[in-house]
Amino acid sequence: MTLDVLRTDRPSRKELGRVLMESGALSSDWAPTFAAVDRAMFLPDLIWPYDMTTRTSSPVDRQKDPDAWYDAADSDIPIVTQWDDGAHRGPGPGELSTSSSSMPSVVYSLLQDLGVEDGLRVLDVGTGTGETAGALTHRLGRENVTTIEVDGAVSAAARECLCRHGLYPQVVVGDGFEGCPDAAPYDRVLATVGIRSVPTAWINQTRPGGAILAPWGTFYSNADAMVRLTVTSGVATGPFTRSVEFMKLRAQRGPTTRHDDYLSAGHLEDAERSATDITEEEFVTGRFTDLPFVLGLRVFQCRQAVAVKRDGARPVWFYGLTDSSWACVMFRDEEARASVWQSGARRLWDEVTDAYRWWKRRGSPELTRFGLTVTAHGQRAWLDDPAQESWPVCSPD
Repeated sequence: MTLDVLRTDRPSRKELGRVLMESGALSSDWAPTFAAVDRAMFLPDLIWPYDMTTRTSSPVDRQKDPDAWYDAADSDIPIVTQWDDGAHRGPGPGELSTSSSSMPSVVYSLLQDLGVEDGLRVLDVGTGTGETAGALTHRLGRENVTTIEVDGAVSAAARECLCRHGLYPQVVVGDGFEGCPDAAPYDRVLATVGIRSVPTAWINQTRPGGAILAPWGTFYSNADAMVRLTVTSGVATGPFTRSVEFMKLRAQRGPTTRHDDYLSAGHLEDAERSATDITEEEFVTGRFTDLPFVLGLRVFQCRQAVAVKRDGARPVWFYGLTDSSWACVMFRDEEARASVWQSGARRLWDEVTDAYRWWKRRGSPELTRFGLTVTAHGQRAWLDDPAQESWPVCSPD
């Protein structure tokens, strides 16, 4: 049996719209678009809703359980739509989620932040399911929206969904890192894939006075933040606006860190041993908090891994990405001071501690007080004012 007709008059979708409006994620000017562009239009029959608490995904098949499928579509949760760059077909989850439908609250918050007006031209980087491109097209018109996706199969599926529902943006298959010069210049560039360096192409393809909105982060953790950059004469600068987590642009995925490779280069018993008075409560602040993002701004080419707590003990590991340096701090419930091990050319915990103390001395500023400036010479992060306190941040090699 094939379900050809989409259920459109769903109480659960109306409830989602009400919740988004009350939370402020959905503004009144985007409400008609939300009503017209249904997330369910763009979802495949087999989806994997993502549980934000357990950080796991489970399959839901529209053909087998349409009620559960619609419940997922109308929930404010991320939904994985592809695993392992398309190599995995299911029904269970794959190894790496590589395309998804973002939370509706995130989608419409970003569309608000984008600040569009009638007649503006937008480049949408990371077509995915096509929902964001569809929303932009509904608001701005087909002639003003270009969407680019590196995966040909994902792009084709999105194009089919968009056309089926009367939405016809320019759909391009290509590397979003390079932008889309054929349709430039743009007034806005919106990326719904994470980056670690702002592509020069995006800046060059944006009109002076235009804006780039993208999830930006470092290698340190999965803690990203949306950055809204204003473009002037080859320079893009602006503040971070909110914490987010997005799949990385394929050209910007980080290197794989294998724990055993580091430990084989420097055994635990051979490491330099010390202790710290920084507590677990201070340091392990959890997802969507400011500290991991700020530490990533200050500690270059380092990856943090926070382990699960067992029997009152939690190790936090740090891996150098340019050599075999590593560090581990072991927090224990019954101990006032945590044990620290460090090995290799770098003393990673010392670097992290310096960054933490720097943040505390400045009053633990929230990420919205930080910003980014991008020029031909690289990227610089700043606190409050780029002219007062700024420093370079590393880009991927």
